[in-house]
Amino acid sequence: MRAHVLQHVPFEGLGSIGPWLRGAGYTLTETRFFESSVLPDPREPDLVVVMGGPMSVNDELAFPWLAPEKEFLRRVIEAGKAVLGVCLGAQLIACAKGARVYPNRVKEIGWFPVQGVAPFGDGVFRFPQAVEVFHWHGETFDLPAGAIRLAGSAACDNQAFQLGRAVIGLQFHLETTPASASEIVSHCRAELVPSDYVQSESVLLAAAPEKYRTINGLMGEVLAFLNRAAAR
Repeated sequence: MRAHVLQHVPFEGLGSIGPWLRGAGYTLTETRFFESSVLPDPREPDLVVVMGGPMSVNDELAFPWLAPEKEFLRRVIEAGKAVLGVCLGAQLIACAKGARVYPNRVKEIGWFPVQGVAPFGDGVFRFPQAVEVFHWHGETFDLPAGAIRLAGSAACDNQAFQLGRAVIGLQFHLETTPASASEIVSHCRAELVPSDYVQSESVLLAAAPEKYRTINGLMGEVLAFLNRAAAR
């Protein structure tokens, strides 16, 4: 099995996703857009993982690789491949499938709860009724046509969605580790202007180890769900 990773900036990597995929027997390949925009044949990977980044999906003039990336994602989804999008990655999936991406009513940075909202059903991933997760986003998205909303929150209506049986987009970061949290803070601390949904650096980085274990465990459940779809 092969997983292809789309990474947009050096400081937003796989976090807990990498060890899970390697442990499940995946061979990892990647497109690191800050180095090269070469993409594989969309029929080749079994799973595509689309990571986050500080740019907007609408910034095609500043980042011309965004247009071919979105076309690649359209073709991957049409080919029935499994896809996971994280933050910017979820926004890219939504945009690639024709949905609008735009500024959220508030920025959301830090540890805040989301609530699972999806109905029970065969082939639908279910989030916990409430779980505190790591956020770093200022934009949101409308749901693509045919998508099921999986999670929402007081700060952002569409926190997660599922498209078909093999595509999941997460507005939040379940892959975050203490090291990756420190990395994003070190590169983006200018965004930490305290408000109701923006925590200070000290609060954000003081999260207990149990918080990381919880979100990384939940990411493992998402990956296991997508792995079953990829193996079909």
